[in-house]
Amino acid sequence: MATLTIIPVANASEMKSVSVESHAAPMQPIMIQGPMPIEAEYFASLLTDVRMEQAGNAKFYIGNLNGYPIVVAQTSKGLENTAAATAVGIERYSPRAIISQGTSGGHDPSLQVGDIVLGKRSVNSNNFKTPKLAAGEGSDSMNWIPMDIMASEESAGEGDAAVDAEKIRYYMGSGNFWNNEIDRMTWLHTNFGTSVEEMETSSAAMIADAYGIPFLGVRVLSNNLTNNGKYDPSTAADCQKFVKEIILHYISTL
Repeated sequence: MATLTIIPVANASEMKSVSVESHAAPMQPIMIQGPMPIEAEYFASLLTDVRMEQAGNAKFYIGNLNGYPIVVAQTSKGLENTAAATAVGIERYSPRAIISQGTSGGHDPSLQVGDIVLGKRSVNSNNFKTPKLAAGEGSDSMNWIPMDIMASEESAGEGDAAVDAEKIRYYMGSGNFWNNEIDRMTWLHTNFGTSVEEMETSSAAMIADAYGIPFLGVRVLSNNLTNNGKYDPSTAADCQKFVKEIILHYISTL
């Protein structure tokens, strides 16, 4: 014969309410980069609950935009500073995406001061292999060949690395130089499709790619010598306002 055991159950009024702390993972921040104070401080001023941390030459402003975590990285100028700041920012804050933004000089005569370029591709404009010339034969930068230093783990100047780079069209040229030569700008624009030149995007993109983090370069033309466009420092804030709209749209899709 089966035995039926009845276990009494407490009335709802007798049951206790227990609060359990949530262990949901914190939201990954978005990192916004700007090399100079004029290219970073406006966006940092948009954040709430801000704290600032420093690592080497970089300053990191950590806060929230519309309740979403944001890290504004003032990287300092140049490829090396930007690469270091990008790596530190990734290791320290684990961003879900990175936007490198700021001012730039134009290579495309059809672009006006204040226009904004979205960098589908960027190139390190310092990476070139020169033809072999004997002593006394001079130097001709118009015949230099671009190199993809990440094409292999072998020598960057031998094999297919230099040749492969010629097949790619770019939109942003990054390099630690200040170019005032119209013919050089035209050569870069014609041969590699550069719309602008600046000093940071390609190095940040390379580090972001190494970590598998989505990346976008955004640059406003602050001047354009190819059409006599005069320097306008107010474009730095305009670029950051544009990036704010990108971020707000991106956040709305998450």
